[in-house]
Amino acid sequence: MGEDHGSPGRPVFYVFPTWANQLRKVLVGGALAGIVFVCILLWGGFSPRTLAVGYAPKQPIPYSHRLHVGELGMDCRYCHNTVETAARAAIPPVATCMNCHASVKTESAVLEPLRQAAKDGTSIRWVRVHDLPNFVYFDHSAHLTAGIGCVSCHGRVDRMDVVRQEKPLSMGWCLDCHRAPEAQLRPHDRITDLAWQPPGDPVEAGAELARIHGVAPSTDCSTCHR
Repeated sequence: MGEDHGSPGRPVFYVFPTWANQLRKVLVGGALAGIVFVCILLWGGFSPRTLAVGYAPKQPIPYSHRLHVGELGMDCRYCHNTVETAARAAIPPVATCMNCHASVKTESAVLEPLRQAAKDGTSIRWVRVHDLPNFVYFDHSAHLTAGIGCVSCHGRVDRMDVVRQEKPLSMGWCLDCHRAPEAQLRPHDRITDLAWQPPGDPVEAGAELARIHGVAPSTDCSTCHR
């Protein structure tokens, strides 16, 4: 509280000190900054890179899953050879690609970065498509062991020239499957068969597989947030 003795008559008392006038500038600046922050948050939060559905980044080499998986019939595990034993699905090293391309399309211009990497002993810097937040733990091997096929999360990559994210991979989407996984379950020998469909009702078939293999996914927070 301040007091003004410069005016005649009774002294004038102020509720706030004079420096409080500067708060108006701070509040206005903070409000403007808040609006900008919210706009950036909404733009980033609703962009394909964040929501990921439809996200299909350009890769350093135009690798076609439609050709390799769909037409040539390559099994997912040939390149992603850790999906059954580890949490992460391995990205194939240059040597794996050169197993074929040392003698296939050896003059292709688009494969020059691959040949150069093999010569230099370096890696191809593939752009990650399916990228969960760092606070989420996901184990590929646990899902494949339970009978969840690649197609449930990645879609029909055997039809994609450019891999894109088909599913939202949100917490709600994951929880829906954990609460009722039956429709997604398949025999273990059909895990990488993207076109496979159960002969009858998928829920009934999955319920039987869940009973046989004891599939009962947890919905506890610590399952995915460790």
